[in-house]
Amino acid sequence: MTSTSSTSGRGPGRRTVMAAAGAVGIAASLSACGSGEDSSDDDGKATPGTVLGKTADIPEGGGRIFKDAGVVVTQPSAGTYKAFSSKCTHRGCAVSGIKDGVIVCPCHESHFSVDDGSVKSGPATEPLPEAKIAVSGDEIKLA
Repeated sequence: MTSTSSTSGRGPGRRTVMAAAGAVGIAASLSACGSGEDSSDDDGKATPGTVLGKTADIPEGGGRIFKDAGVVVTQPSAGTYKAFSSKCTHRGCAVSGIKDGVIVCPCHESHFSVDDGSVKSGPATEPLPEAKIAVSGDEIKLA
């Protein structure tokens, strides 16, 4: 009986090892930013009219991430509300927090302005896309 993985019968052959290494590399690259707890794989699940939260939940000069809806809502100045995609334009990771007037991506530390979603520091080079919201009374809804 002959072995297809090795001619000596001592273990896997070179082709088997190379194929396994390639599969591991592909799996690692796919999981880097495209899956896991911090990635935004739920964009688009929320529909127009979906209530995101209350205006009182959005701090002035800061914001709040609505992970299920795939958006981040900010209040750059009193009574002004803006919304952006929560998906980083660098590698697609979900932003994780808002601090000192910037929206932060945890994957590679890109920072975006709460005012307009513009890049404050990279590696991202494109701003966060604007999302449409409507404020009705004290509720913030997707538009």
